[in-house]
Amino acid sequence: MQRLLKDWRQDAMHKHQYDTAIYIGDKLLALTGDANDAFFLAQVHFSTGNYTRAQSFLTKHNLVDHSPACRYLAAHCQIKQSKFEEALNILGEKNPSHLIKHSGHVRRKLQHTSGNLRNGQQGAKLSSRPDRIERSEERDRENISDIKYEAAMCYLRGICYAKQNAFDRAKECYRDAVRIDVQCFEAFDQLMKNSLMSPDEEWEFLEQLDFDSISTEDTDSAQEAAQFAKMLYTTRLSKYKNPTSFTHATETLSTHYNLASNPDLLLSKAELLFTQCRFKAALNITTSILETDEFNFNIYPLHLACLYELSLTNTLFLLSHRLADLHPDEPSTWLAVGVYYLSINSIAEARRFFSKASMMDPHFGAAWIGFAHTFAAEGEHDQAISAYSTAARLFQGTHLPQLFLGMQNLALNNMTLAQEHLTAANQLCQTDPLLLNEMGVIMYHTDHLFESIQFFQRALSIATEIDSDPRAWIATRANLGHAYRRRSEWALALNEFEEVLRQGGRDVNIFCAKGLVLLEMGKSWEAVCTLHEALAVSPQDPVATDVLGRALDENAAERGWRVEPVDEQFEAVIRREKEGLVDRGRGRARGRKGMGRVSEVLGEDSMVMSDDE
Repeated sequence: MQRLLKDWRQDAMHKHQYDTAIYIGDKLLALTGDANDAFFLAQVHFSTGNYTRAQSFLTKHNLVDHSPACRYLAAHCQIKQSKFEEALNILGEKNPSHLIKHSGHVRRKLQHTSGNLRNGQQGAKLSSRPDRIERSEERDRENISDIKYEAAMCYLRGICYAKQNAFDRAKECYRDAVRIDVQCFEAFDQLMKNSLMSPDEEWEFLEQLDFDSISTEDTDSAQEAAQFAKMLYTTRLSKYKNPTSFTHATETLSTHYNLASNPDLLLSKAELLFTQCRFKAALNITTSILETDEFNFNIYPLHLACLYELSLTNTLFLLSHRLADLHPDEPSTWLAVGVYYLSINSIAEARRFFSKASMMDPHFGAAWIGFAHTFAAEGEHDQAISAYSTAARLFQGTHLPQLFLGMQNLALNNMTLAQEHLTAANQLCQTDPLLLNEMGVIMYHTDHLFESIQFFQRALSIATEIDSDPRAWIATRANLGHAYRRRSEWALALNEFEEVLRQGGRDVNIFCAKGLVLLEMGKSWEAVCTLHEALAVSPQDPVATDVLGRALDENAAERGWRVEPVDEQFEAVIRREKEGLVDRGRGRARGRKGMGRVSEVLGEDSMVMSDDE
């Protein structure tokens, strides 16, 4: 009879017929009185969303202290009811650090070190403190199932601390959960999704994990399983660091394990392309994912960012309307609406919907950044700084809030604060070309020209290494040219400005800067031609006009031309025509030539471009 009821209960669970499972499970519990059957019945109540009933059932049958599995379920019930303090009372505040098992490489290193120390003079000192090898042996005496539940409880502690805004403690709980059980992906996902670690910390943390602890039925395939899991985790790490390792992992997973079309793997590739400013390629990938799985909400923040960068407002309009109709309870829906309004410069509406998304999910990083961007778009720097500061507090592992704080203070000409924030961002990420560009701008404005050149060169070098779109870094190359110009390194400055123009940066300021450099190099005629190109782009530009006047003066002086006052030239031409000294055709020709010479010498009081321009 027990066998019959267990099979019946399990069949009902497989069919999601929870009422049947509860009814039969209750009879089975009455028949056996087994704690495992009571725990199974509590799990069914949890699956139906009856968290209060599941909690009371566990308490009634004294199951909370029965096993780690029961304690985990009881705490999870409290969390589902938003009773985080009660959940912590059940879980306890201390993580079982003795269960942390380090990777095989680290253990071998520790064993080798401990052996050497025992044979040396420091053996007594080592024996006076617990060794990590002893911790591993203590872990080996634990039941595997209990270890996994202990790791899951570390994850729940992290959830509770995060809800209480104790992010440092939450981060340590998540880290311990993965170090205890490398297969506790929920904790690893929280670390990555909420940017709780810097890129350097993420890669260091990956090396600490013991993937060899993953057990398989076939011992020969254990090593392959460890490598497979490590590659999966590698695809989730920051794309600003070690792009080669990321590419190797994605290629191996795509070719050897048929994951080339897997949405998570495609999303990781799209994230890498986005960091390379290859927005169209990233959008093609995210679009292909959404065509097969329209409501994969992990894709939408990146997809929306690509649409915004490419100014596809019509697509944003249709997408946001569809999401609002079908999924009004998803934060990504209102993020999409906010991005659409931001793209059409309706700032107030965008701010309202970004705020709504952040209230639905207080840890939604994209919504917080978008909310802050709305203040920056209106020039409300103080409010933008406040919003970015909140994002920096919530997402301590990403450099973006600190970067935007630095940019806002730079706009306010607060060089000291801007440098502090950009330095903090640089400590979190040393490989973002945009951040390095902003650091170079700070050095430029504080007259540290050599340092600014180094930052600009490094930004361009990293952009090349990660195969970024060169057109995205035209401004950085132009900044490098200006820094060379300030240091009077005319040939290097000229090379940079010409490269900017070759890459499509046809801006009047670039032409003016190139013209000024040519003028300083004594190439006045080339400067005149370049400045005429500047005026072709912007005919009323005052700087180009004034520098052109100076260039014409110097060119005239180099050629030994005698320049007459404008009025006297006109008077001479008119007088000669009246006296019949020249025929009308030749007079007109001379008049044109005279006017040409007049245009060459206009602007004797020309303004020299200052170093700041």
